[in-house]
Order: sequence, then structure tokens, then C-alpha cells
Amino acid sequence: MIEVNNLSKQFKNIKAVDNVNFKVNKGEILGLLGENGAGKTTTLRMIATMLKPTSGDAVIEGYSITKETSKVRGEIGILFGGEVGLYDRLTARENMMYFARLNGMNDEEAKESIENLTHMLQMQEFIDRRVGKFSRGMKQKVAIARSIVHKPSVMLFDEPTIGLDVTASKIVQDFILSCKAENKSIIFSSHSMREVEKLCDRIIIIHKGKLIEEGTVEELKRKYNNEDMEEIFISLVGDKNE
Repeated sequence: MIEVNNLSKQFKNIKAVDNVNFKVNKGEILGLLGENGAGKTTTLRMIATMLKPTSGDAVIEGYSITKETSKVRGEIGILFGGEVGLYDRLTARENMMYFARLNGMNDEEAKESIENLTHMLQMQEFIDRRVGKFSRGMKQKVAIARSIVHKPSVMLFDEPTIGLDVTASKIVQDFILSCKAENKSIIFSSHSMREVEKLCDRIIIIHKGKLIEEGTVEELKRKYNNEDMEEIFISLVGDKNE
């Protein structure tokens, strides 16, 4: 479970995140929406303990991000879009083993997890090849495996399909749904309303660091009497741009 309580982040004179509150239950996918610069990535990086909040806190599986950072890191898996952050000179297996050890797994646990993920993601043909010459889709499979090799209970996705083709995007979407089936708590940030409607149980919209709306897709469509989520989103952030 994820509980975010009055979370804020100040960068000099800019309040990137302003007293944000929300909760994500087990087996739930929460969509995090906002324009570029709205505070989405900053929020995710604070939850992941990559950034220290200016004020407020978040609790991940009972652990505080400000007081128990090492325990929080053991509970979360992260898959961000853009660069996948793999080591080109290492094989897929070696990349996964490295991240397993970083997360405190012993060799026996790590080998078992890697073997299971290799079969789940159908990586048998390239598991022992160096990742430097992999296709984007192959690298994404390794990035997925790396993010869950330590069996986290919480997953954070920040635009994980950006720059991917249809096939690679489908791999990521299926992976997110498999995380939900495993009862993980999930935050999913995307600019694609199609993806959001397909994957998310609830949505929160952040604008200029503030949470301005939340609800299920159907609740928001009824509230604004509009079947087009893109139009609803634009009307909400547009009204507040003055």
C-alpha cells in the first residue's frame, strides 16, 4: 500500500509539489496525470526515495520514505521511460543479478528469480548476451525483469512506454496488468489517455504541483458529462493556466 501525506517539494522559488495527498491500495493501478512540469516525476522520485521531500511524507508498506529509506527501497520497483539504465557490457543475466544483489538478495534467491523471469518474459534466446546490441524491445524486457527481480510489493511507472513501438508497448502494458494481478500497489504516469483508460482503476490529476482532481474514469466522465478523457483533462488544466 502507498499513502502520500501532504507531500511537498520546493526548488529555490518553485514549489514543484504542493501538499499532495493520495492513497493506492493493493491490487490497484493509480493513474498520475499532468502536463510536463506539473510535478508528476518529482512526486514519483520522492516516493522512490530518490529526492528528499521539503515537507510531508509517504508510507510504503508501513515504511516512511523520510525515516526508513532503505526499507522503502526494498519494497519498490521502478520502470521509467526513455533510457532503460542497463549496463551495455554486461549480459542480460548479469544486469539482473547486479540489481538483485543491490536489493539484498542472496545468489540462490536471485538465480531462482532470474530463471522465472527469463521464462515469463521469453528471454531464453538472449539472456546470456551483452545488452549493448539489443533492440529497444529486448532492452525493455531486461529493464522489466530488473525492476521486479527482488519481488517488490509496490511498482512506480513514469511514462514507461515513451519511444516504444506497438509491440514493445504491449509488453509493458501486459507487465503492468500482471503486477496488478499479483496484488501490487501501482502508480502509472503517462501522457497517453488510451493507456490510462485501459490500465488504471483510478486517476489523479496534478497541475502546477497541486492535486486538482481524482476519481475513476467513469466517475470523471459522469462528473464532466463528457466521454472524452482528453477533453476533460485539457479543460481542467486549461482553466487553471491563467
